[in-house]
Amino acid sequence: MTATADFQTYSRFRPQKLEPITALRAFRRLIRDKEDTAQVFEIMRALSGGSIARGYNRMLGTMEGGRQAFLREELAHKLDDPVWLSQFPAGSVGGAYREFREARGFTAEGLADEARKVAPLADAPHPVIWYSRRLRDIHDIWHVLTGYGTDALGEACVVSFSYGQTRNLGFAFIGWGAAREIQREVRTVPARRAVWQAYRNGKAARWLPGLDYEALFEQPLDQVRDRLNIRPATVYQTVPAEVLAGLKLRA
Repeated sequence: MTATADFQTYSRFRPQKLEPITALRAFRRLIRDKEDTAQVFEIMRALSGGSIARGYNRMLGTMEGGRQAFLREELAHKLDDPVWLSQFPAGSVGGAYREFREARGFTAEGLADEARKVAPLADAPHPVIWYSRRLRDIHDIWHVLTGYGTDALGEACVVSFSYGQTRNLGFAFIGWGAAREIQREVRTVPARRAVWQAYRNGKAARWLPGLDYEALFEQPLDQVRDRLNIRPATVYQTVPAEVLAGLKLRA
């Protein structure tokens, strides 16, 4: 260590303080434009509290989770590698993920860019911040595992599932708030029941953040869902595709 070392290096790492007013303002911007993904990260930043640190510590409590934490791989690098993704057969988790992102034009780096707009330390070399990046990068994998789409209700359900997994209040706020707005927009859509089921499915499933996702991609999707106890999204699946596509969160 040199004499010119930045003494901020020794600043204590502290959980984000809860900022409910900031979250509410960001949510209002989000419902005006559901494609404004940066507002999702603003809500998560405002309401994550100590959940990220707790999740990282939970990883350390299992052999596989601890191995992943030790390796500290950046999943986004793999997920944006078309050569790596091309090796997985149809019907596997990796094959389903490849089809999911190709159909929508999504990239892991694109999601990371949205996070950086509101979280300047998103790329910091700290284990707890690495874990927050991991949660960001596996979001679309959880879409594939759970069967929820990227329409407004599907996103609300995935974040509700994520709350059941992580206990991060940001997920609960977005999921329940979006369900309320969807129900106001189209009363016949069972949005509240769908997100409640998604939350319960998240609680019932095995804990997913600590998995070896590279190994998981090689395995058949149906078998993985069974092994991880990821229950079917039966309420969400009752909503016709054309209704889901028409949801705009206009309320």
